[in-house]
Amino acid sequence: MRCTRRNHGATVKAQVTLAAVKGEKTLAELAERFRIHPTQVIE
Repeated sequence: MRCTRRNHGATVKAQVTLAAVKGEKTLAELAERFRIHPTQVIE
């Protein structure tokens, strides 16, 4: 059975970016909150 890839919209990407720029939480915490891989927060 194939796994389907999730496509994140522009609003989710903007939320992740703003949260990362604020620097209030670690990358691991942000990745857990938005349910994405930690390397996606960096990119």
